[in-house]
Amino acid sequence: MIKQAKIILKDVFGYDTFRLQQEAVIEHVLNKKDALVIMPTGGGKSLCYQIPALIFDGITIVISPLISLMKDQVEQLREYDVPAVYLNSSLTPEAYNFNVRKIQQGKVKLVYLAPETLMMDKTRELLKSLKVDCFTIDEAHCISEWGHDFRPEYRQMAVVRNDFPDAVCMALTATATPRVQEDIKSLLNFKDSEAFISSFDRKNLFLKIVDKKDPDNQLLDFLYTRKKQSGIIYCFSRRQVDELAETLEDEGYSVKPYHAGLTDAQRAFNQRAFIRDDISIIVATIAFGMGINKSNVRFIVHYDMPQNIESYYQQIGRAGRDGLRSDCVLLFGYADTQKIKYFINKKRGRKRK
Repeated sequence: MIKQAKIILKDVFGYDTFRLQQEAVIEHVLNKKDALVIMPTGGGKSLCYQIPALIFDGITIVISPLISLMKDQVEQLREYDVPAVYLNSSLTPEAYNFNVRKIQQGKVKLVYLAPETLMMDKTRELLKSLKVDCFTIDEAHCISEWGHDFRPEYRQMAVVRNDFPDAVCMALTATATPRVQEDIKSLLNFKDSEAFISSFDRKNLFLKIVDKKDPDNQLLDFLYTRKKQSGIIYCFSRRQVDELAETLEDEGYSVKPYHAGLTDAQRAFNQRAFIRDDISIIVATIAFGMGINKSNVRFIVHYDMPQNIESYYQQIGRAGRDGLRSDCVLLFGYADTQKIKYFINKKRGRKRK
């Protein structure tokens, strides 16, 4: 079957060779053995379940945490003529029912679902009537309460897995500490031998930490020779995002903000403009970036200190997916550490109550 996988890799996705541990993972999964896959951002995790999905007789269910991420992945698969659909709250009733009919008629190989959609009775009844060969949990760190993007509804994935006793299960993420890895494996009943962990070293990323003294001017100095390059600037707060985006726009940069305070339509428009290179820079909170597939991001700037090392690693991993040099700059200031400590203590306080 691995020979068939190599043919699909070339003929469908256009790649000559597998990267990192892709081949080992795919062979493992095709033999119906569960797998925890930890690969660096941009390392090609998606192919680890997309290629088996085209080989299996039945369908592959993909649990994804973000509607925008699902849309992007399904659109990309359709460009490769891979039959995929998603079911989530963004669809009109007509579009939702149309996708359901395609699934029932056997015209789909991959079905992307939000965790909330999967837990609905009508969804579980639909899937129980189908042959499910693979059950995939994307961004699997969300399943662990020790993960940096913990989503409580993800904990239910372990229960739902029992609906598909004959399906192989995959959990994929770019960032998982040993504690998070053990939590994922325990919840999904994986064995220790079923983990594939690739090197996190990205040799084309150049990391630099700068003492934060005059952040706006430091940023403008950095951007001066990168006027037409694509990049992401991360800020701690929504207000800082808006203010910085306005400052850069006044300086003549092609830039848009992105944070949870914008409407869904505004966020979608700004994200799409960035992905299509209609704008060069996105200034964002941590709400931006999960699953963003853009190869030519030349720089990542942390205007404020990230909340933890896992978030930092995932965010800088969005740079340089084309293998070319990309710069990652962190402006480090003592005041930022105090802000982070304050919010961590607030969070711990809520847990104690």
